[in-house]
Amino acid sequence: MKIVIIKYNSGNVRSVAFSLERIGVEAMVSDEINEIQTADKIIFPGVGEASSAMKYLKEKKLGELIISLAQPVLGICLGMQLMCKYSEEGNTDCLGIFDQDVKRFESNEQLKVPQIGWNDCYDLGSPLFKGISENSCMYFVHGYYAGVGNDTIGKTNYGMEYSSAIRKKNFYGVQFHPEKSGIEGQKIMQNFLEL
Repeated sequence: MKIVIIKYNSGNVRSVAFSLERIGVEAMVSDEINEIQTADKIIFPGVGEASSAMKYLKEKKLGELIISLAQPVLGICLGMQLMCKYSEEGNTDCLGIFDQDVKRFESNEQLKVPQIGWNDCYDLGSPLFKGISENSCMYFVHGYYAGVGNDTIGKTNYGMEYSSAIRKKNFYGVQFHPEKSGIEGQKIMQNFLEL
């Protein structure tokens, strides 16, 4: 099986590759259109800022490519947000795969933004979560979120309920970092590879 992690000007590509190595899987990190098109599974990770990431994807013609993919694609954190329609971060038009807008958390005395740390995921509804218990804790680092909508397959509450996982056809997105979420996170990565 050929697994490609999309390389772009965003962090955490290596940590995703290492998490796959821990479950005995080799992945290629690439921004080459042909390598991505011929992959069996594609992971679109991300830690960074939406507008500069979208600018890079457009320059490299990766945005059009991602939208056209027919094989399973997993967006992680910023990768998931970039697959949405629009992000308030940098007033950014995104890829539009998911009909969701990404908004900034409202900070207050009880709610620190960004959310950094472990939080529960519930209402899990997808083969992506096979063998994962309701209310399992995952590791999050984000100041922006996608609301709950028709594509939601997992929810989390941080002052308000939002989508911690979304899916449309062959596209999956998780707001948390499975590569940093212990045994459950590794199981989710394994489940994605078995889709």
